[in-house]
Amino acid sequence: MKFCSHCASSLTIKIPADDSRERHVCESCGSIHYQNPRNVVGSIPIFGEQVLLCRRAIEPRHGYWTLPAGFMELGESTSSGAARETLEEAGVIVTMGPLYSLLNVPHAEQVHLFYLATMLSPDFAAGEESLEVALFHEKDIPWKKIAFPTVKQTLEWFFADRASGILNTASKINVHTRDILPSERI
Repeated sequence: MKFCSHCASSLTIKIPADDSRERHVCESCGSIHYQNPRNVVGSIPIFGEQVLLCRRAIEPRHGYWTLPAGFMELGESTSSGAARETLEEAGVIVTMGPLYSLLNVPHAEQVHLFYLATMLSPDFAAGEESLEVALFHEKDIPWKKIAFPTVKQTLEWFFADRASGILNTASKINVHTRDILPSERI
């Protein structure tokens, strides 16, 4: 960031009064430009014993498989953003379940949140950001062609929890959480 979005003056990097971190500060108008992580919200769309994946039509990781997800928009909750992304990328209307995983990706300045979601029907269609969309049984997941470590980790947790019966109980599901390291980039 080089210029103030309020007055277009050059920015300096310094620690503002009453702060403890360096920030981009405009010496002309006094604006402090905070840069915070972006939320990526998505779902684990489930139909029976299958999970829905999308093959990416955009970079990064064009042609690789992912869960439907994208950046949260202003004015929406994380779960409504996940439902919107599922509809946009996979043409699927889902009933949103609980938050399932939260993965911090500090090197990408992102936090990824995935919700369990139940597909209302087996009907789906690739959106503009998807080359194709398909339902997969666990044994058929294209593990070597998964786009992101957060998606791979979430799917691994999901299938392990399903095999253990945790997802079939009425008890509360614990949110899985973990930090993704820069060395885990695919």
